Amino acid sequence: MHSALFPWLPSPSQHFLVVSTALLIYVLITRTRRDQRAPTTAIAWVMGMLVIPYVALPAFLLFGQRKLRPAGSPRPPRSIDTEHWAADLVESFGLAPPGYSDVRMHADGAAARDALFEVIAGAKRRLDVGTFIIGNDAFGRDVLERLTHRARDGVAVRVLLDGFGALSLPHGHFNDLRAAGGEVAVFRPFFTLRRTGPRNLRNHRKATIADDQWLWCGGRNLAGEYFLGNEAHPVAWLDLSFDLRGSTAAAAARQFDHDWASVRNSKARGPAPTAEPADGPLTQYLPSGPDQTEDTALALLVGACFRAEHRLLAITPYFVPGDSLRDALRLAARRGVQVTVAMPARSNHPLADFVRARAMRDLARAGVTFRMLPFMVHAKAVVVDDDMAMCGSINLDLRSLLLNHEASVLFYGPEQIEWLAQWIETVASAGEPYRARRPGLTRDLAEGLLLTVAFQL
Repeated sequence: MHSALFPWLPSPSQHFLVVSTALLIYVLITRTRRDQRAPTTAIAWVMGMLVIPYVALPAFLLFGQRKLRPAGSPRPPRSIDTEHWAADLVESFGLAPPGYSDVRMHADGAAARDALFEVIAGAKRRLDVGTFIIGNDAFGRDVLERLTHRARDGVAVRVLLDGFGALSLPHGHFNDLRAAGGEVAVFRPFFTLRRTGPRNLRNHRKATIADDQWLWCGGRNLAGEYFLGNEAHPVAWLDLSFDLRGSTAAAAARQFDHDWASVRNSKARGPAPTAEPADGPLTQYLPSGPDQTEDTALALLVGACFRAEHRLLAITPYFVPGDSLRDALRLAARRGVQVTVAMPARSNHPLADFVRARAMRDLARAGVTFRMLPFMVHAKAVVVDDDMAMCGSINLDLRSLLLNHEASVLFYGPEQIEWLAQWIETVASAGEPYRARRPGLTRDLAEGLLLTVAFQL
């Protein structure tokens, strides 16, 4: 009967063989790699292998790897004893210690643009640019023209673009830069037969580095909507960035060089000499992603929740925390810590807006305050008491914390901490308080399905 009605379907015995093979491959790969997966992720993969192994197995082979072999870099010696829990934690991951820096925070898109162009113009020997997107708009073309001029001046210009971000760019977008001697590489391009790692592990690290000593960084991609607007987005998104000089810039340069070497299958240059200011605020570079041994940003945020005593302020475009961060935020609020999270009421990712409500309902009941902003915010920052602040590319969502290559800078200076705290509080004051609503059965099931599958593949 089965073969007569549906001859194209496998027989039960064939299906059982496919399921068994898929489960065996899953077990062997996860055990060989010693993958550490959240229970919900493991359950989702196993259920997929049981129900639709013909789809789940290829998806797992393409997207299932979360941790790569860390490239690693020599751990620089500590020259400053901070006695700060965050600095000690970050160093325990084998990352660079904090160092004195000369820091400028960018108040708006115009200040961010001017600082970016100043860094580009100030490079004497080397200019490294890592970004998710260089827009095909007036701003993006202006950036490329400036990089091309610097390459013609004899500066070694390298641009590392994410493979997904490159899909939106026209053919020949970088021809002038390449003709001038600049180099352009694409991080895990989608359409290539070369083995470059899972295609869903994107590179969101955003940094422009001059001579390994001057870092421009933050949440902004190099397109008009992140600065002053463009034709597609006449009103620019609200974002954060900064620039600094010192050993933190050198740490960012080393990370960029490892990212570049992984794409080009070349050898990293190794640490560069650093001209560090004699004093100033302390900063520390924090890369996060599958090339790190630990989930560095997630570990830091969870630790911050348990160490916070008075306030924990955050701003993020997307809020989909995993179980550990959600529990830590909830317990911080129950201890009486002021936990405030600002986010756009409607972001540019409707799917993220849909699934965030489950965590928000739980946290709002515990006392977490959510401020829903009437405009698009792309800024990513966290402030813990008067003790530490973090700003960069790291969103408070599962993909950013567990899958993507991200980076932020930790600030230990009181001036930068207070600047970021006031900036977040000022922006948050423009938002409406979040009011939790009990979901219906259909929405509750849809949220659970999307959280289990879509954000953890």
